[in-house]
Amino acid sequence: MRLLLLGIMFLFAGEVKSQDVDYLLKEAAQFEKEKKDDDALKKYQEALQVSPSDERALFKCSELSSIIGNRQTDKKFRADNFTAARTYAETVLKQYPESADANYAMALAMDKISSLGGTKEKLQKTGDVHKYLEQALKIKPDHARALYMMGKWNADVSSMNVAEKAALKTVFGGMPSAGLPAAIDLFERARKADPNYLLNYLELAKAYKKNGQSDKAIEILNRLVKLPPRTADDNGYKAEGKTLLESLL
Repeated sequence: MRLLLLGIMFLFAGEVKSQDVDYLLKEAAQFEKEKKDDDALKKYQEALQVSPSDERALFKCSELSSIIGNRQTDKKFRADNFTAARTYAETVLKQYPESADANYAMALAMDKISSLGGTKEKLQKTGDVHKYLEQALKIKPDHARALYMMGKWNADVSSMNVAEKAALKTVFGGMPSAGLPAAIDLFERARKADPNYLLNYLELAKAYKKNGQSDKAIEILNRLVKLPPRTADDNGYKAEGKTLLESLL
């Protein structure tokens, strides 16, 4: 009888724990909708205190740490946030290697960390970023954020100078296939996967402009400026898009 009661108690405790995590995750998601990323991150961290291996909480802690860090002007604060993002990403990736979100989070964290260093460090990490994005898209081909990042990766590589491309060739053991047409295709796929991802519209328009397709860029920018902001950064993307649109008219 005692063993039965203990079993019931453990089962009840597990159910309460699950309910607590679900509640915290819902609160965190609501904060994200309200563009309160700092509050959302704290709630996801609270969820990890209840359930340290929760996949969603680990992923969001990593993604938000990268996003929040990217807004910082102080280099130390940026570095602290990006380091935390990588730590969360390493943890979720170790436990859930077949998670597209986990692989995307690692790619994002690596990309942000590389931005703190010089050209050499950035190029060295470029291969890792590509590797994790490739894995994320292998697991989930319509992962909007991974598609966007892979598009940006292609656009960035196409803009490299001769010396940078030579260094990248060393990283990959050969020059990777990359260019504006591939970037545009990936951005368009990301747009289809998430029609309300504003940053993707901005980078897609830039790619079209650079590819000599100003008419397409204007079309994309006209859509961008009409979309409602969903994140704390979206108004900035809309403002940049408006400026670019005016320069093309």
